[in-house]
Amino acid sequence: MLALIQRVNHACVLVDGETVGAIGAGLLALVAVQPGDAEPHFQRIAQRLLGYRIFDDDAGKMNRSLADIDGKLLLVSQFTLAADTRSGMRPGFSTAAAPADAERGFNRLVAICRELHPAGVEIGRFGAHMVVSLENDGPATFLLQS
Repeated sequence: MLALIQRVNHACVLVDGETVGAIGAGLLALVAVQPGDAEPHFQRIAQRLLGYRIFDDDAGKMNRSLADIDGKLLLVSQFTLAADTRSGMRPGFSTAAAPADAERGFNRLVAICRELHPAGVEIGRFGAHMVVSLENDGPATFLLQS
């Protein structure tokens, strides 16, 4: 499982012009489920999303987590994140989970995050063409892997 996380001032996801998920300050996570991902992967990525210390403390150092600041989390499924780009001029997608498996895995990650983070978890719409808008704070962008 991969999660490209971005510290944001705000972010939203639109599908057919309708807002389906939006947050203020917090994390936008673009998530790719890979073949073989299972419960331990979903648990680990959830823990890292909520506990990764990328928010400034009073001294201006990245020392606070999303949980520490009661920030919001916006999870967006993005299978292209798992693309194999090592050769050629076109990405390959055999490194991403099959759609049914990816949807199950993504939904499990959402459930875990919602259980562990009552401050708020929003989502995009799995399988839809989404327009994602964000204001990256920093910029601060990190790739998490399980």
